[in-house]
Amino acid sequence: MPKRVFVSFDYDYDKTLKNFLVGQAKNPDSPFEIHDWSIKEASPDWEDKARSRIRASDIVIAICGEHTDKAIGVGIELAIAQEEKIDYFLLNGYNGQTGKKPTTAKATDKVYDWTWKNLKLLVGGAR
Repeated sequence: MPKRVFVSFDYDYDKTLKNFLVGQAKNPDSPFEIHDWSIKEASPDWEDKARSRIRASDIVIAICGEHTDKAIGVGIELAIAQEEKIDYFLLNGYNGQTGKKPTTAKATDKVYDWTWKNLKLLVGGAR
């Protein structure tokens, strides 16, 4: 059964990357599925909505781009995953440069290269 994935990303800069990941989830050999759980509008209860969606997931993928270290929402979503003990990993959004970690990432969290082979291994727990 495919793993349910929550994608955390910088909405202002990396929405296209999230769409690429959604496309990869549709591959016939994909070990994961993504429901579009993005919270598109800020609201007083967005953190509660995010927590509920993260709890319903098997894994959180945080896409790391050039501005992720300044994306407050990504930091909060990653902290929620840590608090809820939901498995997660950081995925480098762009080849040729290292994506910046969310502020709540642990020093030991690695930013992994985004290849289809790596993605399948990472979702399977190879970290």
